[in-house]
Amino acid sequence: MTTPAASRHPLGSFFRGVGDLGRGFGFWGRLPARMALGLIPAAIVGLVLLAGIVTLAMFLGDIVTALTGFADGWSDVAASLARFGIGAGILGGAIVLAVVSFTALTLLVGDPFYERIWRSVEEHLGDAPVESDYGFWRSIGDSVGLILRGLVAAIVAGLIGLIPLIGTALGAVVAAFLTGWLLADELTSRALVARGLDAAARRALRKGNRARVLGFGVATQLCFLVPLGAVIAMPAAVAGSTILSRTLLDVRAVTDQTGHSTASTGRRNGA
Repeated sequence: MTTPAASRHPLGSFFRGVGDLGRGFGFWGRLPARMALGLIPAAIVGLVLLAGIVTLAMFLGDIVTALTGFADGWSDVAASLARFGIGAGILGGAIVLAVVSFTALTLLVGDPFYERIWRSVEEHLGDAPVESDYGFWRSIGDSVGLILRGLVAAIVAGLIGLIPLIGTALGAVVAAFLTGWLLADELTSRALVARGLDAAARRALRKGNRARVLGFGVATQLCFLVPLGAVIAMPAAVAGSTILSRTLLDVRAVTDQTGHSTASTGRRNGA
C-alpha cells in the first residue's frame, strides 16, 4: 500500500503510471499465447504507417522547398533555419498523427484480439466485469475521434516546432505529453466502459489522476517510437491499461468512502 503523501506527489504518480505499462509487459510471461495474438494487427498497421512516414521523409525536402519560396531572397543561414524548422514541424506532426492513428487503427482492426487480451487480464486479476459492452460501432467511433484529436495534437506540435531555436525540442516534449494523454484515454476506455462509466465519468476519473495517466501514456508513446516497439508494446499497453483502469477505480472508491484521496489500491492490481 502506498502512503497518501506519495500518492499526491505528481512525479511519484507519473512513474507509477510508467510502472503500469511495465506490469502490462509482465503479461507476456503469464499469457504468452493471448499476447502474441495482438502482434498480428499491430504489425499490419505498423507497416502501413511506417511506409507512409518513410515516403514523407523521402519527399520532405521537395515539400519544404515548395512551401518556402518566400525565403529565396533571404540569407543562406536564415533560409536554412526557416526550412529546417518547417521541415521538423511537418515531420514531427506527421509522427504524432501516425502514433495516435496507429493506436486507433490497431484497436479497430484487432478488436477481437485485444478483447481476448483484455478479458484474460481481467480474469487473471479477478472480479472481471460480466460483459465488455463495447461493440464494433463504438470502436469505429472511438477510433475516428482519436484520429481527429491526434490531428489537432499534430498541428499544435507542428506549430510549436516553428519557434526558432527551441521549437523542435519543445514541440517534441509537447507532442509526447499530448499524444500520451490521448493514448491513455483510448486504451483505458474498454475497461472503464465495461464497468458502466460514461464519457463524462471517464474524463473525470482520468483528470483526477492526471500524473499517473500521463506516466502510462507517455511511456507507451515512447515505446511506440522505438523500431518495432509499437508492435511488441501494443499487447502490453492493452494489458497495462487494464491494470491502470482498475487502479484508478480503486482510488476513486477509497476517495468516495473517506472524502479525501488516498493511494490504497488492491494487491490484485499489482500497484
